[in-house]
Amino acid sequence: MSKQQLIDQGQFLHLSRTQPKLFSQPQTFELKNGTQVVISAPGIISFTPPQPKGKDIVLSCGVHGNETAPIEICDDLVVALLTGKLSASHRVLFLFGNLPAMDIGERFVEENMNRLFSGAHSKGPGLVNDERKRAKALEDAIRHFYAEGDELEQNYRCHYDLHTAIRASKNEKFAVYPYRHGKPWKTGQLCFLLACGVNTILLSNSPTTTFSYFSSNEFDADAFTVELGKVRPFGENDMSRFLQVRETLTALIAEPELTLPEYNEADFHIFTINQVINRTKEDFRLNFDDDTPNFTDFPVGYVLAEEPGAVYKVEQQGEAIVFPNAKVALGQRALLTVVPTLISAG
Repeated sequence: MSKQQLIDQGQFLHLSRTQPKLFSQPQTFELKNGTQVVISAPGIISFTPPQPKGKDIVLSCGVHGNETAPIEICDDLVVALLTGKLSASHRVLFLFGNLPAMDIGERFVEENMNRLFSGAHSKGPGLVNDERKRAKALEDAIRHFYAEGDELEQNYRCHYDLHTAIRASKNEKFAVYPYRHGKPWKTGQLCFLLACGVNTILLSNSPTTTFSYFSSNEFDADAFTVELGKVRPFGENDMSRFLQVRETLTALIAEPELTLPEYNEADFHIFTINQVINRTKEDFRLNFDDDTPNFTDFPVGYVLAEEPGAVYKVEQQGEAIVFPNAKVALGQRALLTVVPTLISAG
């Protein structure tokens, strides 16, 4: 596969999955429109226009290999950029996270990659599996990309880590806003998410080892974990349900500036985390059906989960469940509960 064939066909993700050795060494080339393309590894590709307009954009997907809709969206954007159907106004880095997990249609091969960032990959047993090594490589790619942006005097950083959820949701699309360590929540970012079709926001209240928290905390990027619907196999997504996010991400890359509406709290459902429930025993169980949607609420006092020595109950009116998964590894989060809140415009 020559560089010209890659430019003509744009099949970067396909080649990353089927012939990763093609990208075992970094490659740099230029498109007809003057955009510089850098492929640093399989699934890691960046585009720098000849006169970048100020934003360093990171779009990641496939941190969980079976979350296919975001992978397809990002693949389409990369194809459009490589083939010249789309021209970037800003620098953009695409990260296709867990390529081996994509091939087997699973969240991960050995370990949940979205618990391995902010250096967690090298703690405990260290870099003992491919997911841990890849998490470190993804961190390094972002670190290098933003450092280059500094040299080019780019003045804005963002990172949207795109996912789909294991189960359905009462609010189909939602985003997790990483913990800000006392810095204000940015309503302008919520307006961007609304343009993507995302009107439900979950405000995190503590540091985590997720990918979006890494970029937010380490590089002060506007970063979010964006959940775009339910997990489905490759080719089985109704892509009409993702039209808004595709159009908005395209505009983010191609337009010097986005025009967004003013913030209106009535447009949003905003929640904050109330309980983080971890699985600490083998016989941990959730007391609701497996198909119960995210953001389902339960009455005060309802027993949500239990394990020997612990019972977890609903504490507040309107408290709802998010990301329930009784099969996580011991010590990992099996359930979040959230309660409605408001944020002031700013």
